[in-house]
Amino acid sequence: MSSLFRKIFFNIFFICFFISFYANAEKMHGLAMHGSPKYNVDFTHLDYVNPLAPKGGTLRYGVYGSFDNLNRVAFKGSKAAGLGYINDTLMRRVWDEAFTLYGLIAEYVSMPEDRSSITFFINPKAKFHDGSSITREDVLFSLKTFQTKGTPNQKKTYGKVVSTELVDANGIKMNFVNNEDKELPLIIAGFLPIIKKSYYEKLDVTKTFLDIPIGSGPYKIKELDPGKRIVYSRVQNYWAKDLPVNKGQYNFDTLTYDYYKDSNVLLEAFKVGEYDYRREYNAKRWQTSYEFEALNRGDVILKEMKNDRPTGMNALVFNTRKKIFSNPKVRQALSYAYDFNWVNKVLYDGAYKRTNSYFENSPLASRGLPSELELELLNPWKSQLPNEIFTKTYQAPESDGSGMPRENLKIAKQILSDEGWKIENNKLMKDGEEFKFEFLIISPSLEKIGLAFQKTLKTLGITMEVRIVDSSQYQSRLLNYDFDMISNTWRVSLSPGNEQQFYWGSEVGKKEGSKNYAGVDSEVVDFLIEKLIGAKSREELTAAVHALDRVLLWGHYVIPKHHSNIDRIGYWNFLEYPEEIPLYGLVIESWWSNKEKAKQLNKQ
Repeated sequence: MSSLFRKIFFNIFFICFFISFYANAEKMHGLAMHGSPKYNVDFTHLDYVNPLAPKGGTLRYGVYGSFDNLNRVAFKGSKAAGLGYINDTLMRRVWDEAFTLYGLIAEYVSMPEDRSSITFFINPKAKFHDGSSITREDVLFSLKTFQTKGTPNQKKTYGKVVSTELVDANGIKMNFVNNEDKELPLIIAGFLPIIKKSYYEKLDVTKTFLDIPIGSGPYKIKELDPGKRIVYSRVQNYWAKDLPVNKGQYNFDTLTYDYYKDSNVLLEAFKVGEYDYRREYNAKRWQTSYEFEALNRGDVILKEMKNDRPTGMNALVFNTRKKIFSNPKVRQALSYAYDFNWVNKVLYDGAYKRTNSYFENSPLASRGLPSELELELLNPWKSQLPNEIFTKTYQAPESDGSGMPRENLKIAKQILSDEGWKIENNKLMKDGEEFKFEFLIISPSLEKIGLAFQKTLKTLGITMEVRIVDSSQYQSRLLNYDFDMISNTWRVSLSPGNEQQFYWGSEVGKKEGSKNYAGVDSEVVDFLIEKLIGAKSREELTAAVHALDRVLLWGHYVIPKHHSNIDRIGYWNFLEYPEEIPLYGLVIESWWSNKEKAKQLNKQ
């Protein structure tokens, strides 16, 4: 056999091999983080929707604050509510599974067992709102845009895609830098907004804008009054409206978001019917401020719905980048001055439970002492960690609820004294520096908590100023970490992953725009985040999350506040929803309008 013949033979062989490989690779309709998708390839709709839900009507929301940005890429400014409805992703996440996605722009996917790559096969029916097809070039452009121009976390996460290949007529393969990040294929599938290349390539995507963009999702922007109102209309010829993952959802013809700059006015507007659906996060207000005429007439319905999703961490946040909060012992001392029991009793009528985990209300919350699997992760770092991680269960300080937790304040005073802080002329001082800081808030509802905390801190000689700013100034200061203390809630799912880097990662915490507001800068935290991202089983994931939870808790980066596993909602009674409520709680996209009731209430 001549060398030329052998070369031709082997070339043909390898071409045939790769054609056969791609032709026979298993194309999957769904992706699950662990295990298999709940719904098989022949499913017609999700269990928690009404596939025959009528279309039509208007759903009006009330929103606190303002907005100045319609750009999905730029992370500066305040994005308009509802903006996520205008761009589809490659796959759609569902809410009756921990973390599973099903085909959307990508009709099918193919992925090797080690998750070192993923291939998306674009649905030939996928369209932008202007009627043009969504192509692989749009997907590639979207990926590169968020790799280079997105938030610090997006850059880090999508940057793990090191190369792409075009496969067959409609496939795009993404190869990863390694196969340790088991969540990465799902993050790209479910969270990468697909934007139109020919539209966005002409723009500076790092800047905010208020021009109405071309999208591909179930809604498009119909009108807007910057900072005050934005209106979306349902896309009548939406290309994906009959896909099983969308069936029975996105039922309203119009979604309206009206903005209010006063939270009390926002509530009163709901009572008189200026908007239709309200979620109440303040338990005290729920108990004391929801007696009004429309409720008594039966025009408004109030409901409490239990959910099984993690509540996350709702807390007062120390900016540890600031010298005054750089010492974890000092941060621990201040946690003893926060009287949760008084706040819960007086401000919330005892409606809440104390939060003792970053993954509260779920099996992911650490309890007891570390398990063997957790110790395998923690022991190599033992010299860098507080001994309490290995010997105690974290429990936020409790008090008698009197408003002056004297025993806790004695502990706080001793800790501060041990760290070199002394009282001089009724002020806490160290090396000539007064212990003084600012609590930055956006919502007046936090002012009472701030004033109560201010009172107890004063007994320690600490001065805390409470400062309220508007939403635009607040967002700007968060972007640059220009604050001493804030109140924040980090939401989590039953399948935590890459978002934990955005919350606690050292690298992103050194760049503006992350949610690492606390300034966590820890090798151990980074290591544990990588371990949970790379977990190959639910057991491995749980162990890594438990270990991370312990390290964050005993690092005293925040003062945990409270949580509840109840969704408190109010809605005008022309709104209806399916009987089945999924794992994560109610899904407003599955609701619809009762035409006759809407007519009676003048809600058409």
